[in-house]
Amino acid sequence: MVALLGGCKSAKVDEAPIDIKLYQKWELQPGDTIAGYPVRGSLGDISIDLHNNRVYAPFDGKAQVDKRGCVIFSTPDVPAYLFRLCGLNSPKLGLLSQGDEIATGESLQFAALRKQPDGTWAIVEPAKNILERTLKSP
Repeated sequence: MVALLGGCKSAKVDEAPIDIKLYQKWELQPGDTIAGYPVRGSLGDISIDLHNNRVYAPFDGKAQVDKRGCVIFSTPDVPAYLFRLCGLNSPKLGLLSQGDEIATGESLQFAALRKQPDGTWAIVEPAKNILERTLKSP
């Protein structure tokens, strides 16, 4: 499908990677490479040491890969938000039920994105309970 540079190693999927337009503009983004090293996160990401443990769908929703190789999770339960999960191995993409495994990884770079009036997405502080739902099996 797509050669990914370090955000995530993705399973095959029939959809083209989605392109999320961020409101904020930072030079380094997940998936970039600097001095030969992959960038795993960016300003606004929460970094979690997973130690190859699983992450889960926090709600019923859809997991897609973005153009930088991160998983973008969307849900009708919180329609003004997207959740970006970077650093995962072979994520399960498509429609998921709450509690379904998304992937495993050494570390997770988690960002919450809120839709802006102009159609871009701003990185915002994630709610602790949503991050907990992502890290714990129900």
